Order: sequence, then structure tokens, then C-alpha cells
Amino acid sequence: AVAGVVLLLRVPATRRARDVDDDAAARDAVRVVADLFAGAGVLIGLWLVAFGFVTPGGGFQGGVAVTSGAVLLYVAAGYRPWRRALGDEVVLDPLEALAAGGFVVIGLAALVSGYPFLTDLLGGGATGTLESGGTAAFVNWTAGLEVAAANLVLFSEFLRAYVVPLGAGRAGR
Repeated sequence: AVAGVVLLLRVPATRRARDVDDDAAARDAVRVVADLFAGAGVLIGLWLVAFGFVTPGGGFQGGVAVTSGAVLLYVAAGYRPWRRALGDEVVLDPLEALAAGGFVVIGLAALVSGYPFLTDLLGGGATGTLESGGTAAFVNWTAGLEVAAANLVLFSEFLRAYVVPLGAGRAGR
């Protein structure tokens, strides 16, 4: 779904608007709040991924929470710092592919061992601990990374297609 939306949003390089100076776009209070909650969003997302098979949560929910923390960086810093840090498809596209491939590798490891796809090869540990999930922990981490990278690609393309062209028209004022 993300690939389809990104293909619809992607603007050819010849038609992309120039970067704009959007430092005045957000108020100081919004930036302070975004700075405070960006780290909290990423930490909560990482916690959801890590403990997703022991508590309610998991890779998808954690990936979305990590994305929300990263999107707050755009709110706090503006477009140019966002683009330098997270908005580059050279970084995000391979990261998304690596995470999706990691999910497949975990499943293929079980197939090679003679078990069904994604069968737990590590065995269960003590109930309620991180070791109790076996390979589910690795599946959660790959899913969380994939969801976060896919959502960041989507948000980055949205900014490039809709926010930057709007800002370019206001830059002359």
C-alpha cells in the first residue's frame, strides 16, 4: 500500500520545488512541545516493539509510534533538517527493504531447518520475559523497522509533493 501511495505522490526531480526556509512556520511553543515528545514517542515505540509479544503491542504498533516521534522532528525543526536527517529515499528505501527481507529470512530459516515458515527455532524461555517469545522478538523488530521506514517514506513523499510546493509560493513574501 505504501509503495502505491508513494508512486502516486512522487514528483519527478525536474518538477520538484526548491527548498524553502520554513523556520518561521512554527511557533516556539509548538517546537518546544514537539522536541519534548519526539524522544518520548520513539522510546514508547521501541518499548512496544521489544515487549510486543508479552504485552499488548508489537511491531506494527511500535513502528507507528516510532514514526510519530520522528514526524515530531519535522514539526520541531522544519523541512530542511527533516530532509537532511530522515527524508532521503537513499536511506529510507533500503532500510525498509532490509526490514522486509529480515522477516523473510527469519521464516526461511525455519523452512531450511525442516519446519513450517516462521516456526520458533529458539524455544520458549521463562514466561513473561523477553526470552519467552523465541523468534517472535526478531519478527517484532523486523516488522517495527519496516512499518517505521515505510511510514517515514510515505510522510517524506507527502512533504515533498504537497508541503514544499506550498511553501515555495510563500517564500517570496
